[in-house]
Amino acid sequence: MANSRSAEKRIRVNELKRARNASQRSALRTTIKRYEAALANDPANAPAHLQKAIKALDKAAAKGLIHKNAAARKKSRLTRRLAQQA
Repeated sequence: MANSRSAEKRIRVNELKRARNASQRSALRTTIKRYEAALANDPANAPAHLQKAIKALDKAAAKGLIHKNAAARKKSRLTRRLAQQA
């Protein structure tokens, strides 16, 4: 329970940020899942989906949604999976 007006505002702001982060994280996961589905079902379009996934990961890292090393690791793994398919 907040005891001051500033604490009440902190609660409101944190709730908005939490919702925004959850939405962006969900969109990121969806982009990655679309790439993985394309890799399995439509390999011809997989490179285009990989570019979208990499862009989404870079944006998420720039915004602080995920750590930059985590983004680099995920990009590396996704790219490696495409190379193994070829």
